Amino acid sequence: MKKPSINKNKNEKNISAHVDVKSKVRDSAGSPSNKSLGFFIKKLREDRNLTQNDFAKLLKTSQSAVARIENGGQNMTTDELNRISAALGRKIVAISDSIDVEIEGGRKLSGTITTNTSKNGALGLICASLLNKGKTRLHGIPRIEEVQRIIELMESIGVSIKWIDKNTLEIVVPKKLKVEKLDQVAAGRIRSGLMIIGPLIHRELIFKIPHAGGCKMGQRTISAHRYGLEDLGVKIETKSDHYLIESKKLKPAHIIMSESSDTAAENLVMAAALIKGETTIQFAPPNYQVQEVCFFLETLGVKIDGIGTTTLVVHGIDEINMDVDYYNSEDPTESMMFISAGVVTQSTLTITRCPIDFLALEMFKLKKMGLKYKQSSVYYAVNGRTKLVDITIYPSKLIAPIDKISAQPYPGINTDNLPFFVPIATQARGTTLIHDWMWENRAIYFAELNRLGANINLADPHRVFIQGETPLKGAQIVCPLALRPAMIIMVAMLAAKGKSILRSIYPISRGYEDIAERLNGIGADIRVIKEI
Repeated sequence: MKKPSINKNKNEKNISAHVDVKSKVRDSAGSPSNKSLGFFIKKLREDRNLTQNDFAKLLKTSQSAVARIENGGQNMTTDELNRISAALGRKIVAISDSIDVEIEGGRKLSGTITTNTSKNGALGLICASLLNKGKTRLHGIPRIEEVQRIIELMESIGVSIKWIDKNTLEIVVPKKLKVEKLDQVAAGRIRSGLMIIGPLIHRELIFKIPHAGGCKMGQRTISAHRYGLEDLGVKIETKSDHYLIESKKLKPAHIIMSESSDTAAENLVMAAALIKGETTIQFAPPNYQVQEVCFFLETLGVKIDGIGTTTLVVHGIDEINMDVDYYNSEDPTESMMFISAGVVTQSTLTITRCPIDFLALEMFKLKKMGLKYKQSSVYYAVNGRTKLVDITIYPSKLIAPIDKISAQPYPGINTDNLPFFVPIATQARGTTLIHDWMWENRAIYFAELNRLGANINLADPHRVFIQGETPLKGAQIVCPLALRPAMIIMVAMLAAKGKSILRSIYPISRGYEDIAERLNGIGADIRVIKEI
């Protein structure tokens, strides 16, 4: 039976009153803001005589996801709100480009926080799903902006990709892709878009992708991708605003990587997976995201020798065609972020599901600096391969390390973990030298903590000297455009007494899911301010 008609204009006007223009709202699942939006969306859906199932099909998601949205239990990105608006033919909210956070610092954290699954692992897995002619279900995929960008990229070329649960994607690749319709904007905003090259060479003889985006940290070439792919028979030509890729005659090869690039290694492993024969990749970084892609390809039937070492041997096969479920593992950089937050706030805090193989040296350095902590016995992630531990940290008096702290390819300190030593060093007595040799100009962002009262001297674009111990105080800072430097400012603000405001936090939302809500759950006082 058809539902009775509702006075659409009157109803929408009344509901809209729940969402004040330019109101300041707390961004957390189940919050008044989310509940108001959910109620509004539900009424709009009902006005259009759509069932939850009908609406879910329009959004390419599941009915349970729609139910969560309408109950106020689902945080939504700006892109998801825009898609809902398009499906309902009505703009839900007008959201400004700037989302800020207000932090009341100087509070101790406490309790237990669980490490989320990894951003970098998720991006590699989504790209690798292009190799599979069957249905791929990826579990443990964080709902973050960078994942949304890669989803947009995949959808633009005709891939069916939809959320079937809160953190589960179902991916079906059509027989014929529409590579010529590739979303140039989405591809140009993220560096991970380069990783579609490896799979796409098996689908298209010639195609183009835009120059890579991502964090703004100096020059980042694609040489490691180019040289390895050329060894496999791929031709890459650089144009003014895109790369032209041709793959007419592919062959297995012995590849020596020109640099320790994680995304390049993933690209080469994916490319080699469907080239019949043995491809050796020498000097490959055995970082967690590279291992994740290898584990996934093994699940798809590709034999890979040397996982976890710097030499990989990929035994390529003719075809991958199977329905598969795979579980992404946890993010060591998120574990490191929570460790850093606990250290600088002098807290007793337990961080569970920490991938210890990619945190071992970091914890050793912190131990030598005086950090008191306890580590559980090893257990395994859902993928059955990644080793996890729980780490409890305690308030400690820290001293600066004798040696410099610098990143190295695995098993050295992870380059994404290195910035989190910066706020820690501000609370360690003495002078700490941090050498960020890998990224041009990233160390310049570290000096932003001086606005909070830190004493950081920039030696050059790669090195900073940090004098501690210094008390931190609240301040207002605009987020850098790089993910980890942006996040260490938020971490330092947790320790800074008084009120801080961090402006334009999009770089943080690229890599961290529900971060304000989760930090509030362990004692932080963070308010997300949205202009809507």
